[in-house]
Amino acid sequence: MISVTEAKNMIRANATALTPVTIPLQQAVGRVLAADVTAFTDIPAFEQSAMDGYALSFAGYELHKTLTIQGEVPAGAPESLVLQANQAIRIFTGAPVPAGADTVVMQEKVEVKNGQLHIADDQLKPGLNVRLIGSEIKAGELMLAKGDKLTPAAVGFLATTGVSEVLVYPTPVMSIIVTGNELQQPGKALLHGQVYECNSFQLRAALQLLQIVEVPVFEAKDDLQVVKDTLKYALDNSDVVLLTGGVSVGNYDFVPEAAAACGVVTLFHKLKQRPGKPLFVGTKGKKWVFGLPGNPSSVLTCFYEYVIPALEQLMQLKPVVPGIKVPLSKAWSKTAALTFFLKGYYDGQTVAPLDSQESYRLRSFAMANCLVVLPEEKMEYAVGEEVEVHLIS
Repeated sequence: MISVTEAKNMIRANATALTPVTIPLQQAVGRVLAADVTAFTDIPAFEQSAMDGYALSFAGYELHKTLTIQGEVPAGAPESLVLQANQAIRIFTGAPVPAGADTVVMQEKVEVKNGQLHIADDQLKPGLNVRLIGSEIKAGELMLAKGDKLTPAAVGFLATTGVSEVLVYPTPVMSIIVTGNELQQPGKALLHGQVYECNSFQLRAALQLLQIVEVPVFEAKDDLQVVKDTLKYALDNSDVVLLTGGVSVGNYDFVPEAAAACGVVTLFHKLKQRPGKPLFVGTKGKKWVFGLPGNPSSVLTCFYEYVIPALEQLMQLKPVVPGIKVPLSKAWSKTAALTFFLKGYYDGQTVAPLDSQESYRLRSFAMANCLVVLPEEKMEYAVGEEVEVHLIS
């Protein structure tokens, strides 16, 4: 067995970014840019009114005081108008400011009588309420940099300059294989000795939060040839394959042998940790295979601690499961010299390990918002002692 630290270092050393792809902007939210994006036009591309009001020449207003209203300019007006010094024009938010005008007075600060504009704004000054050409961004300037994650606002920002597609790191193509003769699908009656299959449900739900949504699930009975054939098919059609069960040392645990038969090179198998000691991780070229233990809490813990770090590097994401240092609200004694990942609840100040830590129990995991990490070297943890916490909410 190797340590948790060694295992994570192996994943970091071997996981490389997926080949970037160009996708439509409307599909890009949550993705990470694989190249800088520069503006190819000024925004605004013309002098633009910042509000509803009247456009005018400030120097003309100081000279004439009362201005003659000369029509109106709505947003999107195609005409290029020229305003005289003694004139004003009705203008609306986003509309182009006519040549000869340099200021917009808001409509609440004026009075209109007989086609004449009377201004009552002692705060009026040149350039007020006019968005200058390139005030948002100028042509050739950097909009977003390689490595930036595309938030909804970032997508909107790119759209403002006419960007319609972007080069991003893609989401990996993934498959899930659930192994075991005892598994029954939810919605069907349980026969004696059967359990409901839940691992594919929780894994697909977790992947959906990473925008990996179309993940096929394959069932494989506890038969070496079946597991090998299913894994081969999944590897041929996936970047990452997650298997659940079949990775321990029982007579029906065929995943490591099937992986070797499919040309998968083992990075590690079995860790000094609880839960999830029999975790298997291997690679075939740039493809990844994670053999997760069968117990539901072990599956989810290993997903958060090992699968997600690999996916972060494949997709070039910043940490999805942030780590913080938090004091314990209750003492804890470990029962073995292993790294423990405890289901916990963080209340914003302290963290409490929950009851029911056994690897087959999901009820406590459903209430958890973090994993409490207790390193293998230390056995006793006191109230108030700071521990590492991985936030999973």
